[in-house]
Amino acid sequence: MKDLKLKIVTPEKILFEKRVSQVSISTVMGEVTILPNHIPLVSQLASGEVVVNANGDEEDLMAISGGFVEVLPDQVVILADTAERAEDIDEERAEVARKKAEEVLKTKASDAEAFAMFTAQIEKEMARLKVARKYKKRGVRTGITNK
Repeated sequence: MKDLKLKIVTPEKILFEKRVSQVSISTVMGEVTILPNHIPLVSQLASGEVVVNANGDEEDLMAISGGFVEVLPDQVVILADTAERAEDIDEERAEVARKKAEEVLKTKASDAEAFAMFTAQIEKEMARLKVARKYKKRGVRTGITNK
């Protein structure tokens, strides 16, 4: 079975680098699943989840917010503003951050720039919560490691 190299990079670190069978990502145009030999693509990322399949039965979940993806026939590079593995997300902290951003948005967002900033923060926290809750439902991690 063919595979492709996936690399997920944030400004702080390389979060993930491994050969995988497919990856699904959130772009500003919608969800995209990338398989080996995918047509070349460059797209802006939206806050959402990244679902990585190593060989059909192993799956790894991550939350991302913003950035870009470049797809080549045998390689996918995700340059994310932030990225976090599902098992590293503190669901309670993400919920508190989401509520705080929503409250500040209601009371203090008087200009377009502030509105955009707080809206992006809410989207980021919602993506983190979605991934954390999905991971929690699955129970014990069956996912793949970075090694």
